Amino acid sequence: MSTIKLGRRIKEFRNKIRISQDQLSKKANIPFSTLVKIEAGYTPNPSIETLVKIADAFGITMDELIGRNKNNRRPNAKT
Repeated sequence: MSTIKLGRRIKEFRNKIRISQDQLSKKANIPFSTLVKIEAGYTPNPSIETLVKIADAFGITMDELIGRNKNNRRPNAKT
């Protein structure tokens, strides 16, 4: 998933529940500047920890946050 797409998804979720970036950053316990950079697409690889905190703040799964569903999962590789 591209960083810009991820940032847009976060912004869409945030707008859907009508909270500000400041409110989300506090709820997720992440720096405000980190959230702003993710939403703007300036953070190319946010940490899993940060994404988990954001997903938890929204009350959604990581899969929902990144737009992953069972239709676009890769099949398990067989060895």
